[in-house]
Amino acid sequence: MQLTTTRLQAQIQFIVEIDKLKHVFRQTLLMDKSRRENDAEHSWHLAMMAIVLSEYADPQVNLLRVLKMVLIHDLVEIDAGDTFCYDAIAIQDQSDREQKAADRLFGMLPENLEKELRSLWEEFEAKQSIDSQFAAALDRLQPLLHNYYTEGGTWRMANVTEAQVRKRMAPVSIGSLVLGEFVDSLIEDAIRQGFILKSE
Repeated sequence: MQLTTTRLQAQIQFIVEIDKLKHVFRQTLLMDKSRRENDAEHSWHLAMMAIVLSEYADPQVNLLRVLKMVLIHDLVEIDAGDTFCYDAIAIQDQSDREQKAADRLFGMLPENLEKELRSLWEEFEAKQSIDSQFAAALDRLQPLLHNYYTEGGTWRMANVTEAQVRKRMAPVSIGSLVLGEFVDSLIEDAIRQGFILKSE
């Protein structure tokens, strides 16, 4: 019984710790422009997108694994903070910061759960499996939708160019051809409306 209690205590401690994700704010504005979204909201949104858009994934994609990935992929930002994808300086040490965070956070869990969640996080980061590629496609699509529906949102604030956006969105086509085509059309319309600076 003591072993079970110790295991449960570790699990509860982890659950309490990840509540901090609700206080990690991203650059992305909510679609009503009232404030920036937090990481917990972002992860929930991705999980809903995975369910709603799963028909556009490769038939071999395992939806449960994708859901797990999108729900845990940003937990490391509790320690590492959110790194703005267009900040060339901040991304230089992003990997180191996130690896240290993964060591601490996943290390709080019982060994079998630590191994499972750490492995899923690493798989998401590597973007080599079909599950992680679909999860990554959703992770890139979600902020694009926010920027589009806030009339440029953080794109305008940071003077982001078409070339930067297209480079950032490249993984979407790898994870889903249909979603990739949709992203291309949205970028074209965003350029027409002046939401993104057109590259020369």
